[in-house]
Amino acid sequence: MSSSTTRGSSRSNTTESLSNSTTENAPPSSKTATKKKDSSKSLSSSAKRIQKELAEISLDPPSNCSAGPKGDNLYDWVSTIAGPAGSPYAGGIFFLDVHFPQEYPFKPPKVVFRTRIYHCNINSQGAICLDILKDNWSPALTISKVLLSICSLLTDANPHDPLVGSIAQQYLNDREEHDRTAKEWTKRYAC
Repeated sequence: MSSSTTRGSSRSNTTESLSNSTTENAPPSSKTATKKKDSSKSLSSSAKRIQKELAEISLDPPSNCSAGPKGDNLYDWVSTIAGPAGSPYAGGIFFLDVHFPQEYPFKPPKVVFRTRIYHCNINSQGAICLDILKDNWSPALTISKVLLSICSLLTDANPHDPLVGSIAQQYLNDREEHDRTAKEWTKRYAC
């Protein structure tokens, strides 16, 4: 073995032992930095997922719906839903706020109506009673599918799981009066 080969291999061994001792004896602050990097990976994956959904919804928006970030914050969106034809909400444009949690898509987005609406599954604060926004959420769902489900709720309310019991009773017992009031609210608040 030549002396240059021996010197080269001893240098690489020295370099390896230095790098190993550096990581083993790293101060707690650098270990914390490693943990911070790991938590930013989940943030990064949620941001990537939201960016992907934004690209998809921009290219192929769901029927009667639009959505996108409010400003520079990728986690806060505004959405609009046009009242479906044939429903008491036809002709109205309804604004919704969408907030994606940092754990998205493993936790559902929070969606709230900003436009007042007369509906048994949507209360006066804009909260929506929809199973996929709670217990039936799946990471396979997207914001496009959520908006389509909300749009479907405007066509077919679920009075058996209401947020507003009095409107649900009216929906079941006096549909004509319910629809008249819903149309009035749509003209007043959503047109």
